[in-house]
Amino acid sequence: MEDLKRMAIFATVVEQGSMSAAARLLGLSASAVSQQIRHLEAQAGLPLMHRTTRRLSLSEAGQRFYGQCAVMLQAARQARAELDAERDEPVGELRIAAVLGLAAPLGRALAPLLHAHPQLRLQLLLDDSHQDLVAERVDIAIRLGGLPDSSWVARPLGTLPWWICAAPALAQGRPAPQNPQALQSWPWMARNIGKSTSARMELQHRHSGELVVLHTTPRIISNQQYALQQLCTEGLGVARLFSLEVADQVRSGQLLRLLPDWDCGSLSISALTPGRQALPARVRLALAALQAHFAPLALG
Repeated sequence: MEDLKRMAIFATVVEQGSMSAAARLLGLSASAVSQQIRHLEAQAGLPLMHRTTRRLSLSEAGQRFYGQCAVMLQAARQARAELDAERDEPVGELRIAAVLGLAAPLGRALAPLLHAHPQLRLQLLLDDSHQDLVAERVDIAIRLGGLPDSSWVARPLGTLPWWICAAPALAQGRPAPQNPQALQSWPWMARNIGKSTSARMELQHRHSGELVVLHTTPRIISNQQYALQQLCTEGLGVARLFSLEVADQVRSGQLLRLLPDWDCGSLSISALTPGRQALPARVRLALAALQAHFAPLALG
């Protein structure tokens, strides 16, 4: 490392035309600069510079050495410039890990950022299982529900409700349910109920406060929330689905939201970033975009 430092000093002396000018630029004393040049010459066993009281010139060996030093110094300056650009401008690849069902909401949240900054690339790593965030070089991990103990920094994006949903085809010919008990006879789907054959769900009327505990025997069980969403859309059963993941389908009529006056739980959504070190611009701006997008959707 000391050799690299001396090479940078040597190149600066050549570019500035004198040791005193180089010393001022580098914030060193002229004697310190002269000492570093003498050390290089001692290592090389050759003079690199010819010095007089009026001027400084390079020896033949010094000219060749300067050519290599200049390349090294330019590479270092370029590397620093790229780091500064990454800090100040959203460039490069942004890697975000999330569950599969959040692909569309994330696309909407980040679309303005991507349109505004064509040098920014996005890679979505979508998987319902928790990935190795370090091995995958993840910049931001979107997590639902409780957070594991981790050195990663969590930023809350909001708390959003679960909805009870069914496909229009399943609801056709059935009376519109007015209370949770009316759904007892409908076919249900659930996620990860373990060895139990029944699923338990609490529902509370948002106006009266009435609390109902509903026990159902799911016809379909899956370890993937996204699979339940797709099977629900096909009319195979009623499911409790995350509002953020199915809002588009409810708006389009692909799914019906049942019992809208009954709350059946909520789920927090958070953005995790590695450590507490300074974040590059692409990550800072992406976090701001996510917070701005999800905050209006959150429960009050």
